[in-house]
Amino acid sequence: AVVPTREWQQMYREAWRLQREFFWSADMSGVDWQKVYDRYYPLLERVATRSEFSDLMWEMQGELGTSHCYEFGGDYRQPPQYSVGFLGAEFEWDEAAQGYRIVRILQGDPWLEDADSPLNEPGVNAQVGEVLLAINGRRLSQVFTPGEALLHLAGTPVELTLRNANGETRTVLTKTLSDESRLRYRDWVRRNREYVHAKTNGQVGYVHIPDMGSWGFSEFHRGYLAEIARPALIVDVRANGGGIVSPLLLEKLARKRLGYDVPRWGKPVPYPYDSVMGPIVAITDERAGSDGDMFSHAFKLMKIGVLIGKRTWGGVIGIWPKSVFVDQGLTTQPEYAFWFYDVGWSVENYGTDPDIEVDYAPQDYAAGRDPQLDCAIAEILKQMEANPPRLPDFEPRPKLPLPSGLSKR
Repeated sequence: AVVPTREWQQMYREAWRLQREFFWSADMSGVDWQKVYDRYYPLLERVATRSEFSDLMWEMQGELGTSHCYEFGGDYRQPPQYSVGFLGAEFEWDEAAQGYRIVRILQGDPWLEDADSPLNEPGVNAQVGEVLLAINGRRLSQVFTPGEALLHLAGTPVELTLRNANGETRTVLTKTLSDESRLRYRDWVRRNREYVHAKTNGQVGYVHIPDMGSWGFSEFHRGYLAEIARPALIVDVRANGGGIVSPLLLEKLARKRLGYDVPRWGKPVPYPYDSVMGPIVAITDERAGSDGDMFSHAFKLMKIGVLIGKRTWGGVIGIWPKSVFVDQGLTTQPEYAFWFYDVGWSVENYGTDPDIEVDYAPQDYAAGRDPQLDCAIAEILKQMEANPPRLPDFEPRPKLPLPSGLSKR
């Protein structure tokens, strides 16, 4: 039979030993690791649940004062699953209409399944301002909300009863989303990009990098390869979840345009390819961590451009998650500490400071303002005014005379 208390004792010893063997610094950064073991081990007698054991693990490993020292998973009872369907839209109750008025419909990738709002589906054609009256024939009210009506209907076809501005009612069929986080992300990036274009008369591009993994790598190139057609660029790494690809992205951003391939037919092609003509500004914040920290600091160190926002998360000791407990929980050992030429080990537990600090307060978010993005726009426009990026004048073009001694006909 499984005796949880004995399992937890073994798992505690194993986690402690793994840190002793794999922590990046052999002296455990000066921490008396045996003393830490002795301090927390007696508390195991008071642990009654798996979650309490997990809390004890975080406290014990936290004595190392380092980032990326995690404990996940384990033998938990599965909680009840309440899957909610999503419509990729925002609603507000309209008392006069006795329904939920559509305030905004999220715009995603219509060519991908489950990547756009179900209200944008062909045949649905819902419009902002229309009123959602019922779902699957059940009348909505202030008490019976769309969220409650869509309980247990994730990824399921549903009937929506809508009323338009003319008072005409129709019922349409569409399939809900099981998750709309990626859709909301896509809509947020699109709105930021359109805002930057509008505020700069189309002269500045915008790219957001959500992490430094495969997703962030693809998102960067999805935006970058289109936006570099504009003279300048804003790179946004706020809330970057980290990863390993920052050197590959910095390499492209650091490219200095040295010349052009000038054809007779067509437009001049920059050399190096995929380089930005004018200035680049980056935005970071306290939620940009790990490789997001490193990107932000390297952006300044490489003098690519001005960094705007808030001090970053401050966690640059990497891990290789591989150690699994007997109950399938996972513990990580910080194995790879990062050192910069200018600040040494100091990014860990501190982060990197922006060149221009700008706060993003809750009231800004509630009012639909983004002071950090506005500051980046103002800064890049100031740089463009001081040093306008433009194509060079390729004239006069070379005119080569005939070699002497050749007769003209």
